[in-house]
Amino acid sequence: MKLSDFDYNLPKELIAQKPLHPRDKSRLLVYNRQRDKIIHDKFFNIDKYLQKGDLLVFNDSKVYPARLIGKKLTGGKVEVLLLEQIENKTWKALVGVKNKKKGMKVIFSDKLEAELVNRISDMEWQVKFKYSGDFYKIIEKIGLVPLPPYIKSNEKQAKLKKQYQTIYAKQFGSSAAPTAGLHFTKKVLNKLNKKGIETAFVTLHVGLGTFAPVRSEDIEKHKLHSESIEINKTNLEKLLKAKKQGRRIIAVGTTSARVLEGAIGQKQIKKAWKGKVDIFIYPSYKFKTIDGIITNFHLPKSSLIMLIAALTGRAKILSIYNKAIQKGYRFYSFGDSMLIL
Repeated sequence: MKLSDFDYNLPKELIAQKPLHPRDKSRLLVYNRQRDKIIHDKFFNIDKYLQKGDLLVFNDSKVYPARLIGKKLTGGKVEVLLLEQIENKTWKALVGVKNKKKGMKVIFSDKLEAELVNRISDMEWQVKFKYSGDFYKIIEKIGLVPLPPYIKSNEKQAKLKKQYQTIYAKQFGSSAAPTAGLHFTKKVLNKLNKKGIETAFVTLHVGLGTFAPVRSEDIEKHKLHSESIEINKTNLEKLLKAKKQGRRIIAVGTTSARVLEGAIGQKQIKKAWKGKVDIFIYPSYKFKTIDGIITNFHLPKSSLIMLIAALTGRAKILSIYNKAIQKGYRFYSFGDSMLIL
């Protein structure tokens, strides 16, 4: 299967630049695979398409402001984009500055500085931080939201930090938001609860590798990055019970789908688990855990659209996307949503 098989043309004006307010006013495209039927609705009505006993699985990872702006000792500006924590105080990061070299120090504030300790690639470095106090509290004050490059926002950082975060986010660790969850409001969650729809939470810390382009024309040669995940005992028991009882398990987002298929489907874990998954899902993959997904509209040629295509079929998802484009749906991180059952 070729990379070009997952391409489509999107008018630039359909790339959402900011979320709707309230969040649940976004549009919802519902695709029923058995009936091969599409319904157009609003997200606040999503409960109409779910049934009592369904289990929705959310990714509760919390986005931290991963863009840090600092200075070299000589005064030159340095931008550091945190990707993944390697060990205590040491991170893998993108470093934006000319003439990078091992041992270079970067000053961010009177409470935070860093040193480049090991080169991974031209842009990627191991960076060791020096600070006193809580690291996340420090970067919460000085860090910037790591929005995708296709979003050109003029919003103030305080507002962006709230917009680019799910309302149920709990575990700090993501450098990008699990965006399918951005549509949920307390009102929607209450409606689901009243209908008898169960919820479970898993954690996958989203790295920017999630959005890294697939570079191999033969997609089977592409190696997907690994990401840190965690499923605690309570939520695992909910998942295994729902599976045993034949109830539908619906992933909220591709990150939740990767957790469920990687940990439960592939590794077949039976107890609380913390580790890494690197599962790459594309058409021909047979889903072992999920029965449906709530998702946004993804970039062409991305690993994310390939995962969705594994549920619907490649030709069908491109047909659905074209219908969404014709109807003016908003695409990507702040865009509209889709429910596939």
